[in-house]
Amino acid sequence: MSDEIVVREARAEDWPGIWRALEPVFRAGETYTYPRDISEAEARTAWTALPGARVLVAVDPAHGEGAILGTAKYLPNQPGAGSHVANASFVVGPAGTGRGVGRALAGAVLDGARADGFLAMQFNAVVETNERAVRLWESFGFEILTTVPDAFAHPVHGLVGLHVMHREL
Repeated sequence: MSDEIVVREARAEDWPGIWRALEPVFRAGETYTYPRDISEAEARTAWTALPGARVLVAVDPAHGEGAILGTAKYLPNQPGAGSHVANASFVVGPAGTGRGVGRALAGAVLDGARADGFLAMQFNAVVETNERAVRLWESFGFEILTTVPDAFAHPVHGLVGLHVMHREL
């Protein structure tokens, strides 16, 4: 992790920076199942307003607290009897690419989920062509439990699989 990167809880005033990170990723449609034409309001609800979600941002304090490089959220994977397993989502914005932002966010999310009492983390839909993310998660001890074939309509590669990845905390 770069010394320039600080990961902290998101605040309401961070939304414009979070959206600057999310929008190009959602529009590209290569790594998330959100509709490519998702509105900003819908994205804000999906990213910040889910029950039990904790939203984090990675910032570069040298450029001010509003310099959002990436964002992550974690929450219970399922309600009730499944709520001891966390789920998480991560996006690194264009300004954060290649700076260790994904690794910093991953470490903070895993630490936060563990501190919040989660026993494991499960990713339900890691696009198999997102090789950088798969390598990152494997470096943090996640295993691919299964791949659901042809479950993701990739705009470039056509139908590709979605990995279900898991690790204990």
